[in-house]
Amino acid sequence: MDLSEATANRGSTQPARAPRWRGAIGIGRGETAILKMLSPLAILVVAATLLCGAFGFLLARQADDSFERANRQALRGAIEALQALSPDLVNVDPNAVRILESASGLKGLRLVEDPPPGARDVHSLIDAKGRIVGWFTWEVERPATAMIAQILPVAVLAMLLLFGFAVLAMRQLRRFASLVADSMREVHRLAFEDADTGLPNLHRMREVAEQALAERQPNEVVAVALIDLGGRDEIDEAIGEAGEREVFTEIANRLRRDVPAGVTIARLRDDAFGLVVRAPDVGRVLAVVEVARAGISRAIWVDRVVQVNASAGLALAPRDGATREELTRRANLALLVAKQRGRGLVVQFSPEMEGDFDDRRFIKRELLRAIAARSFDVHYQPIVSADHRRVVGVEALLRWHHPVRGAIPPSLFVRVAEEAGLMDQLGAFVLRRALADGARWPGLYVAVNLSPVQVRDRRLVDLLREVLAETKISPARVVLEITEGVLIDDPATAKVRLEELRRLGVRLALDDFGSGYSSLSYLQRLPFDMLKIDRGFVAALDQSANAGVIIQAIVTLGRALGLSVLIEGIETEEQRVVLRLAGCNEMQGYLFAKPAAAEIIERLVANGEPLPLMAPPAAQAKGRPGRLEPFEGKAS
Repeated sequence: MDLSEATANRGSTQPARAPRWRGAIGIGRGETAILKMLSPLAILVVAATLLCGAFGFLLARQADDSFERANRQALRGAIEALQALSPDLVNVDPNAVRILESASGLKGLRLVEDPPPGARDVHSLIDAKGRIVGWFTWEVERPATAMIAQILPVAVLAMLLLFGFAVLAMRQLRRFASLVADSMREVHRLAFEDADTGLPNLHRMREVAEQALAERQPNEVVAVALIDLGGRDEIDEAIGEAGEREVFTEIANRLRRDVPAGVTIARLRDDAFGLVVRAPDVGRVLAVVEVARAGISRAIWVDRVVQVNASAGLALAPRDGATREELTRRANLALLVAKQRGRGLVVQFSPEMEGDFDDRRFIKRELLRAIAARSFDVHYQPIVSADHRRVVGVEALLRWHHPVRGAIPPSLFVRVAEEAGLMDQLGAFVLRRALADGARWPGLYVAVNLSPVQVRDRRLVDLLREVLAETKISPARVVLEITEGVLIDDPATAKVRLEELRRLGVRLALDDFGSGYSSLSYLQRLPFDMLKIDRGFVAALDQSANAGVIIQAIVTLGRALGLSVLIEGIETEEQRVVLRLAGCNEMQGYLFAKPAAAEIIERLVANGEPLPLMAPPAAQAKGRPGRLEPFEGKAS
């Protein structure tokens, strides 16, 4: 189940978020680290470019200076050679100047009488008497520096481009890192928070539960509580999906407001919430869970008054387990018990629930094998006319005889089948077998109990149509018994489904009338043909005079609505007489016949005579009302 985190402070409308953004925080730190790394890198690249440019310019200048010194030295050597050949240098042959230019490597060497003003690139020509007869000048060449000067604009441009790219890259990286961080925050929000209510979800509750168990002090208890909401289908039918979201948002706000600080609240799924509570004692835990359950159960106004029922199950550490998995599983077992016992209960886990769970798990496993091997059977209990005790119909009852466990009551394995999603297969088996057997008994109707799961299944109508065609039995000889629970859970869907079934020609009976939340509106709005009074009223006849009055009133009501009235659980002649005088049309019970296999029922009704009355059970002989044996329950 999903678990969520509560607000850190009372009245806060948002859950605590600090632990939730660990991934996002990591992204932010990664972004900062990258930017801290890139910024010095960009500065280093610019500095290296400037340093390389300056160093290259210095080397080029040194190269040019060395080149110029070598040329000057060559020029001096050439002049000395010229003086040795011709001491009188008054008139220097131009060809000699060209020879000097070639020998020195100085471009544009020429001899002038006076040096250019401020010229540094000159060399004097002195004759044998020590007189300056002229000046050599030339065109200065600094190739390395010139090359650097040509490259420098390109280098500066490249440096600027590189620097701009680094700045742009850092901006884009910052933007990308910000987007990634936002995405990670949203992913974490979706992963750890319920989208509709803003409460933390299962994953967050798991973290909180494990953290609470790890930090639990010796004088503390840690509780995991699961709260299940009832009546969600009715809410959806009444106010729609948008209104349903408003209801759950209001429930979340109530929990934030009512539950004490420090308690973790979670939305587990659409109709379930969870709590993680750290408290000094069990009493404090129960008080917190009851506050949450009561807050959910208060009426909510969403265009109309909406009533939500809540049941809760809880498990405590260290009493019920030391790990989050153990506590969650056992809290779920306690919740199942709370829902079975009734609505609006808070139930603590107890060790015997574990045995029930193991028993249901065993039955579920064996059910799968039994369905595959068709190990089930169908027995039938006769239904007699109240006037002459002749058999007018039979009720189909599913039986399972396990090779090791023996007879397993339908009241146990049918519930497990419903929880495991196997009821459609069991229901189809009973329907096919019962109608096939009933086709061999002309003049009798066959009553088949429908599970609430079957009634909610849209394929039921197609299945019944198919079975009627296969067995060739008249639809008028088929009675489908519906319990009140089907009508309470989802009356709108039940009405549609019953009308579809009725259009096939079968009859409908309201089973166990008076045992639950009986409503006269069911009889008025829904297409029933028969009213079946619960056996509890019959058992109470010997203990209370009011039981007979109630039965009389139900029979009168049924007759007024044009319904046939059947009463079950008759075990004594006194009960039969009283109920016959009350006006019941048909009767069923151990007084007439116990459920039996099809072959026995066939022999029993072959002659069409009234059934002989059977001796009362031993329990009745001792003055206590007789009870059905455990395996005599119905299929649903």
